[in-house]
Amino acid sequence: MKLIIQIPCYNEENTLGVTLSELPRQVPGIDQVEWLIINDGSVDRTVDVAKEWGVDHVVNFDHNQGLARGFMAGLDACLKAGADVIVNTDADNQYCAADIHKLVEPIVRGEAEIVVGERPIMEIQHFSPVKKILQRLGSWAVRMASNTPVADAPSGFRAISRNAAMQLNVFNEYTYTLETIIQAGQKGMAVASVPIRTNGYLRPSRLVKSIASYVQRSLFTILRIFITYRPLSFFTILGAIPFGFGFLLSVRWVWLFLTAFEQTGRSHIPSLIFSAILILIGVQCWIFGLIADLMSANRKLLEDIQLRLRRSDIEEHMKKNREKEMR
Repeated sequence: MKLIIQIPCYNEENTLGVTLSELPRQVPGIDQVEWLIINDGSVDRTVDVAKEWGVDHVVNFDHNQGLARGFMAGLDACLKAGADVIVNTDADNQYCAADIHKLVEPIVRGEAEIVVGERPIMEIQHFSPVKKILQRLGSWAVRMASNTPVADAPSGFRAISRNAAMQLNVFNEYTYTLETIIQAGQKGMAVASVPIRTNGYLRPSRLVKSIASYVQRSLFTILRIFITYRPLSFFTILGAIPFGFGFLLSVRWVWLFLTAFEQTGRSHIPSLIFSAILILIGVQCWIFGLIADLMSANRKLLEDIQLRLRRSDIEEHMKKNREKEMR
């Protein structure tokens, strides 16, 4: 069984050496451990540092394309290199590399397909109280949307099985952390969470430039992926709100018409029109939900075709690599 540890990198010459110095070359239950970096358009000595430390694979982008695309490019390269298990970690040495075996164990035992490392959020000193609370709330929202037990959804320290890596797709260009968990949960993958340790603070986060921006982007990501995989549920709830108010207004109009019309002479037509509009909006939302649900069925078929093509392409690539090694 082969494990490849991948690290997305963007101008990480100052911290990458520290990270690589702590990565293991042997993990219990694993026959072979290799390292891979995704050079996301770095303009410093990131690649040189990686080569000096004996990194086995380098994926190069000509220009910076963002963390999400780098993560997916890394998964693809790892699969083509024959990885059975992929561990993703950060180049700033935030996560304790000695805990990689904790991430891998549930996959080796066949108990999970994705394992996410749970940081001791409340103990991390450079996290502000607001950020700690938001991390907790964000993880709770992801658990509700994905129906998984992940305690630290924004954690990038995670292990992914070969089968799970082939099925993941990231639509958001901002980050992969929340989307992949929700996607895995909606696809019925076994997702686990294990406690891990963190290291000292080396540099500020490049992903969280401001709390407000991070919260806004995270909420949008959660909402978007939930709509993608549960469109009927989303539009049913959305349509029930105006429909419910419209129905109550119509009941009120009927009661007023039957009891007060002869006394006041008022027909309350504006209330009737407003209730009709609200009911129509609710019904339209439900129709949108039905259409989106039909489109979701087509998406599942397309994902199945994509998975078959991915497997075929990766197997062919691995076959060519074996032939080159034999020569």
